[in-house]
Amino acid sequence: VLSFRAVESQSEGQCAPVDSLWRRYSEFELLRNYLSVTYPHIVVPPLPEKRADFVWHKLSADNMDPDFVERRRIGLENFLLRVASHPVLCEDKIFYSFLMQEGGWKEMVNETGFQLKADSRLKALNATFRVKNPDKRFTELKHYSDELQSVISHLLRVRARVADRLYGVYKVHGNYGRVFSEWSAIEKEMGDGLQSAGHHMDVYAASIDDILEEEEHYADQLKEYLFYAEALRAVCRKHELMQYDLEMAAQDLTSKKQQCEELATGTVRTFSLKGMTSKLFGQETTEQREAKIKVLEEQIQEGEEQLKSKNLEGRDFVKSAWADIERFKEQKNHDLKEALISYAVMQISMCKKGIQVWTNAKECFSKM
Repeated sequence: VLSFRAVESQSEGQCAPVDSLWRRYSEFELLRNYLSVTYPHIVVPPLPEKRADFVWHKLSADNMDPDFVERRRIGLENFLLRVASHPVLCEDKIFYSFLMQEGGWKEMVNETGFQLKADSRLKALNATFRVKNPDKRFTELKHYSDELQSVISHLLRVRARVADRLYGVYKVHGNYGRVFSEWSAIEKEMGDGLQSAGHHMDVYAASIDDILEEEEHYADQLKEYLFYAEALRAVCRKHELMQYDLEMAAQDLTSKKQQCEELATGTVRTFSLKGMTSKLFGQETTEQREAKIKVLEEQIQEGEEQLKSKNLEGRDFVKSAWADIERFKEQKNHDLKEALISYAVMQISMCKKGIQVWTNAKECFSKM
């Protein structure tokens, strides 16, 4: 459960009552599903993971673990900030009501009927395999999103293994501390130095828990882009669906034009069961044929208008989607660069900590 306070509305110029709002993870899922369906051309920010994944073995994978719950809370706040900073999503009334209304916002979501606009998985699968002229840019983007997800997954696995080793290296220094402490008990001149060195080792061993907890935050930054890869693919799938609908409409229009031509000329260009039936049981009357031609001509006119509309819709989608994808790429490059630098700085800090503990130990030994 996430709690946050309502903020001042800049668009209305009025302050909402200062009060805490409570939102469950499922409510965030509902909001994001609504945004994904309503704005298919936008790379909608992802939610943080519901249950911990890619964790080093000493860390609890329990989704009720306090440290994990806190990181997820930060992730949910980050999701809200991502949406609020998006030039289009920030203007959405449902998003505004999610931030400002304690109750009733779910009813507002359901009244939009967004679930009816959601494309079925079967249709999406058909589009993936049956589109004849896919847009090369979206095909390449889909491939890139797959590769990005794969690379970040590998990076997170490597990082988890490194965290396991670091944990072991740090904790084993506690053994140095224990041995030096035991040794100091039987020495007079060397006792103080050994005990001091042991203390430094104990402090070093205990510090790893906080260090690896901090490291989890950097891992969460990488995980966000692991999930962003799926958001990229969702935009690509939507384009495939639009292209599929366009090609099906064009195919249907061509078929109707052919039927109309066959009826008008009395010649059948392609084999059909219906054509064979006409030959066996007699031809249609002129009136029947003319009535069918009229219906087909109306359908052809309607089909041409639909095709024109779908073409315009497709061009608008590509223009809007590509503008948002370029915005996302710029954001991604900035964020990942920052996350990797921060991770490197943390590793450098850990190495310095190791040097410092042995420098301190050396000084302790020198004073014996």
